[in-house]
Amino acid sequence: MDLSYSPEERAFQAEVRAFLAERLPQDIAARVRARKELTKSDMARWHAILNGRGWLAGPWPRAFGGQAWGPVERHIFEEECCRADAPRIVPFGVSMLGPVLMAFGTPEQQAEYLPRILDGRDWWCQGYSEPGAGSDLASLRTRAVREGESYIVNGQKTWTTLGQHANRIFCLVRTKAESKPQEAISFLLIDLDTPGIEMRPIRLIEGGYEVNEVFFTDVRVPVGNLVGAENEGWTIAKFLLGHERTGIAGVGFSLQALEQVKALARRVIRNGRPLIENTLFAARLARVEAELEAMRITNLRMLTRAQAGGRLTTEPSMLKVKGTVIRQEINDLARRALGPAAAPFPSEALEGNLAVAPEDHARNAASYFNNRKISIYGGSNEIQRNILAKGLMQR
Repeated sequence: MDLSYSPEERAFQAEVRAFLAERLPQDIAARVRARKELTKSDMARWHAILNGRGWLAGPWPRAFGGQAWGPVERHIFEEECCRADAPRIVPFGVSMLGPVLMAFGTPEQQAEYLPRILDGRDWWCQGYSEPGAGSDLASLRTRAVREGESYIVNGQKTWTTLGQHANRIFCLVRTKAESKPQEAISFLLIDLDTPGIEMRPIRLIEGGYEVNEVFFTDVRVPVGNLVGAENEGWTIAKFLLGHERTGIAGVGFSLQALEQVKALARRVIRNGRPLIENTLFAARLARVEAELEAMRITNLRMLTRAQAGGRLTTEPSMLKVKGTVIRQEINDLARRALGPAAAPFPSEALEGNLAVAPEDHARNAASYFNNRKISIYGGSNEIQRNILAKGLMQR
């Protein structure tokens, strides 16, 4: 339902739908719909199409190549892209580093890196998590010691998403030995072609390859690649994580996935009737649909407040928790609908009797396993609940 949008916002929604219908390559949409792994060329092609329209970085100020979209316009764009099976914009350059550079970078850093994000010359990845420093990010141990006009970096990052496609990485590093953990961290930009860097793939449980380990051994980084002041990177880290956690709510992805579950439940026959008519299954489906609609309305209310200049504090954590729980519940409903076909590798004896399309099996098995991670990355849901509790106590 679009009743919550103003006439101007509904006009923008119609414009986005028309653009997607005309310009979204159908071969890419088909791969997204089937939950197949996209190649870098797929993602780069879509980024270039969006950049040609000025929509790759829609929320950026016009002076930096964006459209100055407000939060509601950004929400509309992302929701319509999900509905059309468009790839999600790779967030590390556009949605994470870009806003950081605009807020904390020097004019020289902005002039150097922001245009390269838009035109695809630079692909960034994120160097935050480490073994032993995930949700407890302040305990990171990767060190950067200054020598003249360079930092010498040693350490390890892990769960580096799409690092295999990147040529640069933004990293949190420890630049002060004896201090409170949050007061000894700096934010560095590192060229992945620098000697001393090794990237190793991590294979996921469903067989995919999208995350990596990155090792730094005496890596020399120019001092000019420091963003903000030395030892004040924790402020930048919190700023960036606020952007990341809001996006993890994934309202558009959940709306799309819920429609796919409904379609699947209409096709699957149990005891001579479509599964969607099963009382217990229908009740679970109705509950998650109601929760999703409530979250969507809450999300729009928060976006409207942010657009009017209001400050969001614990709200991104709330959206992160609720959004990821809903997405995993939808995955679980799909798994129940598939029954034996939910197994990642059905036996040959079973395959001929599954009574579901191969694309249903492949799409939902991959999504179920892959989305186990969404309640962990960006700060685990347990950590987010702590943030919420502390925030409420301070009010």
